[in-house]
Amino acid sequence: MFFLVSIVSFAQTSRVKGIILDENNQPVENVNVIFQENKTVSNSNGFYILTIPSNVKSNLKFSHVSLKTAVISLELKPNEDYEFNIILKSNVEQIGEVVITNNSRKRVEGVTTISPKAIRLIPGANAGVENIIKTLPGASGNNELSTGYNVRGGNYDENLVYVNEIEVYRPFLIRSGQQEGLSFTNTDLVQNVDFSAGGFQAKFGDKLSSVLDITYRRPTKFGASLEASFLGGSLAMENASKNQKWTAVTGVRYRDNRLLVNSQKTETDFKPRFADIQTYITFTPNAKWQHGFLGNISQNKYDYKPLFSKTNFGTISEPIALLIEYQGQEKDRYTTFFGAYKGIYAVNDNFDLKFIGSAYHTMEQEYFDILAEYRLGEVNSNLGDDNFGNVEYTRGVGSQLTHARNDLDALIMNVEVKGIHKKNDDQIEWGLKYTHESIRDRLREWEVVDSAGFSLNNPILDIPINEQPYTPYTGPLVPYSNVRATNFANINRFSGYAQWNRRTKWNEHDIFTNIGVRAHEWQVSGDNISGKSQITISPRAQFAIKPNWEKDMLFRLSGGLYHQPPFYRELRDSLGVVQPNVKAQQSVHVVLGNDFSFKMWNRPFKLVSELYYKSLSNVNTYTLDNVRIRYEANNDAKAYAQGLDLRLNGEFVPGTESWLSFGYLKTEENINNRGYIARPTDQRLKFGVLFQDYVPNIPALKMYLNLVYNTGLPGGSPSYADPYDYQLRLRDYRRADAGFSYVFTDRARAKEEGSWLYKFRELSLGLEIFNMFNNQNAITNTWVRDVYTKQQYGVPNYLTSRVFSVKLIAKL
Repeated sequence: MFFLVSIVSFAQTSRVKGIILDENNQPVENVNVIFQENKTVSNSNGFYILTIPSNVKSNLKFSHVSLKTAVISLELKPNEDYEFNIILKSNVEQIGEVVITNNSRKRVEGVTTISPKAIRLIPGANAGVENIIKTLPGASGNNELSTGYNVRGGNYDENLVYVNEIEVYRPFLIRSGQQEGLSFTNTDLVQNVDFSAGGFQAKFGDKLSSVLDITYRRPTKFGASLEASFLGGSLAMENASKNQKWTAVTGVRYRDNRLLVNSQKTETDFKPRFADIQTYITFTPNAKWQHGFLGNISQNKYDYKPLFSKTNFGTISEPIALLIEYQGQEKDRYTTFFGAYKGIYAVNDNFDLKFIGSAYHTMEQEYFDILAEYRLGEVNSNLGDDNFGNVEYTRGVGSQLTHARNDLDALIMNVEVKGIHKKNDDQIEWGLKYTHESIRDRLREWEVVDSAGFSLNNPILDIPINEQPYTPYTGPLVPYSNVRATNFANINRFSGYAQWNRRTKWNEHDIFTNIGVRAHEWQVSGDNISGKSQITISPRAQFAIKPNWEKDMLFRLSGGLYHQPPFYRELRDSLGVVQPNVKAQQSVHVVLGNDFSFKMWNRPFKLVSELYYKSLSNVNTYTLDNVRIRYEANNDAKAYAQGLDLRLNGEFVPGTESWLSFGYLKTEENINNRGYIARPTDQRLKFGVLFQDYVPNIPALKMYLNLVYNTGLPGGSPSYADPYDYQLRLRDYRRADAGFSYVFTDRARAKEEGSWLYKFRELSLGLEIFNMFNNQNAITNTWVRDVYTKQQYGVPNYLTSRVFSVKLIAKL
């Protein structure tokens, strides 16, 4: 028996498999994979699979004629299937227990790298890059219909977004998440996604909160992909010339949010049409020059006709319902054109020049006339009554008529030159940029509110109080709110930066240093607008040390002075008037971070922790209604933000990446020295989970889970209310999105020639469940008056409920 058991144990085997890529994330064919006497060769998709003996620790070797050899130490359990994906480099040999494919520079800079594959697969009501960012610590979003996110106490306007080093912009007039449609970033074209939540270098622009740096890929051969679901679809194609001098990747997308919006409490006739086409073309005529063009055309049409809504709230003992009947409709149009050129000239091996020019043109209209007539009443809570759940006693009635004819036409042009100099361990980067912004804006917006038959006057105007019917009213009849303005504004900006990087050693420890400075000069002018020239200077620095310890740790200290010169929306006050001399908001930002890479269950993991503090001055206070931001434009406040971010990521399931995030934030502002109160983005606690798994016996059956929990934001105050009187918080935001898919074929399961699946690089069909537990999340409150008690009730405006969708992904 001992002899037989020994034979069986000796004969037990395991398998190692994966994808081999080069530094451009392209599959590498004919790589020799060797483990002792066992060997195989990667196929045209870069896929390899090798059977090896179990419980034997030995070297797994990857060798190729044009790439450096990589060697790792490996020991697998009996019958274990281990997925190991590797990037072979052209200039560095990789030897060790674990091969780290992430760029060490990004780790030093405190940059989070997000896998493009995870971006495509992780479910979300608005799937894409922003959907994943909201699961990271420090970043949050309480509206699944919006691509906007806030980072460490900032708002939606405080985040930089770059595609291939070209800054991209968001529309101006959008006021609700369901109007947003498509994000600029097309995930089908993405190669790398990097995100920094603060303490970023001087080479990045002038914003206060974060940087999202996206790189589109350069294909090496023909490929195509198709994605379709009940929410829309996308088609992408890529190709390269035979000599690899020309490459092109193009994507077309269409989205329809009716499935999500119809799950809300309001019955509507809703017709959203969001579509865009995007292309990235490169031309490399020789070893010196590389040219690139990025183009995008986007058209969002939002037609909205509300019909009826019923919202139940209150308590079990005193249930209340708000019933609203609507008349009217809303028609919004957002059309944008974007084109950019980027040229790279290699002066020599140690000096590169980059030339960037871009133009962004947006034409936006927001037209609506909606009459909402409401009834606030008590609900029959008697379970045995025939009228159970119906409103039996009316506490208040009223109506609200809103009107808008808003038009905006904006043209933003940029010209930029950058330089990179390398010498030994030193690197110097610099850049100069000119920006011209031309804005043509017309605001015509008013609201009339009626309560119990009496029109409510604007509370901030000096108008006699309406005491009818007891006292005759002799004052004027005015709208509850009225904004009328026409602005023709031009903003000219000059900005530049210079920074120095160095990597050295201190004894046996690695030291990384970055010191830089930014400068920004701007002036606002236009019809009846005359602003003075303003200048800001922003020194920044990063310092990191990687001790020569047995544990793989890195410590990082970064920060400096950050300015945000006002964009057009920040210049426009609550009445729509442009204030040309608004100052740049200023932040002193300090970030202390630690990266700890380790092995758990013999798989790689990393724990990233960051402690941060921001002291803000010249704060431009604002109110936040859904995703619309209205600034006061007077720099009358100071503020601070402090918190802790933790993220643990790794292979909780072999061959897949998952992570757990935790964030603590406290941010407050002091307006005109009246004392500190919570800012609109004071998100105290945040938990995020992104988890990937598969069925062990059916590895083609996969599961993706996206969990977010955020504590409630301040807000929900009536119009014109003093924020010091209303510090109530909205309910906590809880959401779980799940996706289940069956992968018929992909790189790890490539089919043999002759199979109908052979031509597919990937083919999968899945089911997505949005808001799996059907949580009732609210984004704002609607305020209605009780005619008898004169009390105002905050009625939650709920977001989407549980929704099912089917998703198909196909790649050639």
